[in-house]
Amino acid sequence: MARSDPFRIFRFRVEFNQVAHGAFTRDKGMMRETKVESYREGGVNDYEHKLATLTSYGNIVLERGMLDSYLWDWHQQVIDRTGPGGGIERRSLTLVLNDEADQERWRWMVEGAYPIKSSVTDFDAANSQVLFESIELVHHGLRRLR
Repeated sequence: MARSDPFRIFRFRVEFNQVAHGAFTRDKGMMRETKVESYREGGVNDYEHKLATLTSYGNIVLERGMLDSYLWDWHQQVIDRTGPGGGIERRSLTLVLNDEADQERWRWMVEGAYPIKSSVTDFDAANSQVLFESIELVHHGLRRLR
């Protein structure tokens, strides 16, 4: 008899400080952008120099079915500022992408993340859809590990 795998449709997982907290259906905002500054050199009229300046990273939004209170509690700690020393507790985040054979293909590290927005889908008794939660995280940077 074939085993029914509830996470079969999920091709990626998210780990917080190397611990997985459920499977996510969507991950948005994995973006980085390097700003450039134009510089015109005297006597050079056929082009202008483009100098790399600051790299910025977009907020990451994770969505999943309601499973546990881990993300909600973490956001509450940010709101209450109950982290070490009264500050906000930043955590590392690892995003792992698997192929159809469930073999790891890509791995990204997100550093210094903490939640700034959390939401839950609307409660609707006339609809039988699963209750989803969404969490938006800011962070210090995104780099590929594999």
